[in-house]
Amino acid sequence: MTASTIASEQQIVRLPSPQTEGGKPLMQALKERHSTREFSPEALPPQVLSNLLWAAAGLNRPTSGQRTVPSARDWREIDVYVAMTQGMYRYDAKANALQPVVARDLRALTGVQDFVAMAPVNLVYVANLERMEGSAAEQKEFYAATDAGFIAQNVYLFCASANLATVVRGSVERDALAKAMGLAPYQRIILAQTVGYPAKGR
Repeated sequence: MTASTIASEQQIVRLPSPQTEGGKPLMQALKERHSTREFSPEALPPQVLSNLLWAAAGLNRPTSGQRTVPSARDWREIDVYVAMTQGMYRYDAKANALQPVVARDLRALTGVQDFVAMAPVNLVYVANLERMEGSAAEQKEFYAATDAGFIAQNVYLFCASANLATVVRGSVERDALAKAMGLAPYQRIILAQTVGYPAKGR
């Protein structure tokens, strides 16, 4: 059974409108930004998930479709995938929704550390190289890595502001995860990032 066939069994998840006001001041969020590798398994509420994904790569200029993060040549080549217990989804910023990809729990495949399998959310940043027209292969790799880094830092700052735990990760079994996700040859996994509530007592 292919990933596309499995995805057809899932429903699109409509997210609540992101809350774009409030949170900690920027300088405080920068002061508190840090990596965490101990997470509570508690699920993120839909509103928190919506806010997180909007901060990661949501539309902040709806008329132009431009995002909360910069993108080389405005390619917008990075897609944010969301691995949760109920399956793998792709974040659709325009619709503010989660598009189904695979209807099974792929969290354990998003990294080599034990905590990725029990943390509630693992974000996977995937570059669509076909969108990067007019650029050599080496440039595509450089720009995709840079643009994924912008998204990861936005997530770090949101998590600091919202009292969430997070860590960005480069150690990913990319071939196995790409196969499980049903990615095309022109799609490249760049980074993964775990998000959740801090472990109790942390």
